[in-house]
Amino acid sequence: MAVIRPFYCIRPAEELAGRVAALPYDVYSREEAKRELEREPLSFLGVDRAEAGLLDTVDAYDGQVYEKARETLLRFEREGILVREEKPCMYLYELTMDGHTQTGIAACVSVDDYLNGVVKKHENTREDKEQDRIRHVDTLHAQTGPIFLAYRARKRIGEIFEEVKRGEALYDFEAADGIRHRVFRIGETEQIGALIEEIGEAGDAYIADGHHRAASAVKVALQRRRERPDYDGSEEFNYFLSVLFPDNELQILAYNRVVRDLNGLSAEAFLERVRENFRIVEADGGAGAERPSEKGRMGMLLDGTWYALEAREEIRTEDPIRGLDVSLLQDYILAPILGVEDPRTDQRIEFIGGIRGTAELERRCGDDMRVAFSMYPTSMEELLAVADAGLLMPPKSTWFEPKLRSGLFIHEEE
Repeated sequence: MAVIRPFYCIRPAEELAGRVAALPYDVYSREEAKRELEREPLSFLGVDRAEAGLLDTVDAYDGQVYEKARETLLRFEREGILVREEKPCMYLYELTMDGHTQTGIAACVSVDDYLNGVVKKHENTREDKEQDRIRHVDTLHAQTGPIFLAYRARKRIGEIFEEVKRGEALYDFEAADGIRHRVFRIGETEQIGALIEEIGEAGDAYIADGHHRAASAVKVALQRRRERPDYDGSEEFNYFLSVLFPDNELQILAYNRVVRDLNGLSAEAFLERVRENFRIVEADGGAGAERPSEKGRMGMLLDGTWYALEAREEIRTEDPIRGLDVSLLQDYILAPILGVEDPRTDQRIEFIGGIRGTAELERRCGDDMRVAFSMYPTSMEELLAVADAGLLMPPKSTWFEPKLRSGLFIHEEE
C-alpha cells in the first residue's frame, strides 16, 4: 500500500497561477524554453530550465544553471509570485483537454515505497538526465516538478473528488495550449484521512511520467539520510512530490522516434532489411501510413515517403516486454539494422512526443534526421502488466497527455 501525506506547499499566488504554470522541463528544447520565457517572464521555466535565461555559451549542466534556478525560486518568493501554505494540505488537480477530464491528488509519497517496490516503474532512466535533476533538487532543496502516478481506481476516491469540487477552486485557468486547469485545496482532516486510507487500499502506485524526477528525488533522499544518520523518517526529504490519478482516466499517446542516419546503408538496402520482419503494406503516404491504427503496425518516413509497416506473425509475442511495438521496433530495426543498441545513450536517436504530431517528424527528417517512426500508443493495460511483472519497457515508451504543469506545487525537501 502506498503511503501519502499532506505537505506545506509553496505555490503561485492565486492571480498568477496561469502565468507561472509551465509544462515539464523535458518537454522543451533549450531554444523553445528561451522563447517561452521571453513570452512569459513569470514562467516556472525560469526555475526548471534556468539555462534558458543564461547565455547560449553556458552549458546546460554548468553549476551556475542550478544557482540561477535557486536565485529565481527565492526571488519569486520574495516578490510574492509564490506563497507558502499555512498548514499541510493536499490538493485536487483537474485537467481537461479536448473534452476529456482527469483528476488527481497532489500529495507527497514515501521514498521507501519507491525503494520497496510499492511505487512501480516501467522505464529505465538515463544517467545524464538523472544527474541533472539530482543537482537541481540538491541545490534548490526543493522538488519543483510532480511525479505523475497512477493507481487502480476506487469508487470512494471519486466520491471524495466530487465533494471537493463542490467547493471554490483555488486556481481555474486555461493555458495557452487550450488545456483547462483547476486546483482545489484539501485541508480538512477528515477528507485527508479518507484519501490516505483509500490510496493505501488501492495497492501499488505506478509511475506514469517522471521516472527521472522520481529517481532523482529518491537519490537525494538517500544522500540526506547518509548525511543525517539520526533521521527518523518523518523528515520532508523522505517524501517526494506527486500527483496520483486513477488509471481509468488516463490517456497515452504515441512516443515516436527519429534517427540521424541509416548506419551506412542505402535506402534500398535498408528497406530490404526491414522487409525481413515487416510487411510494407502501404506506401507513398497512403491513408494510415503516418498514424498507425492498431497494435503491430507503425509508420516509417524515409526520404520524404511514408510507409506503413506491419510486424510479421513470427516476431509477434505475448511477452509483456518483447511484444510491445516499441520493443519490436528496437529489436528488429533500431538495433540490428540501424545500430542503435542502447537508445538511452545513443546520440543518433531522439524521441518525439505524440502530441507534436507527424508534422514534427516530417520537419526533423527535412532538417537533421534521416528516418522517422510513428508508433501505435502503448496501452495502460500494457504498462500495468509490465510494472506488475517487475519488468522495464524500452525508454520513452509512453507519452501521457495532458501534461501536469510545474510550478503549481513545490515541495521543500528540507
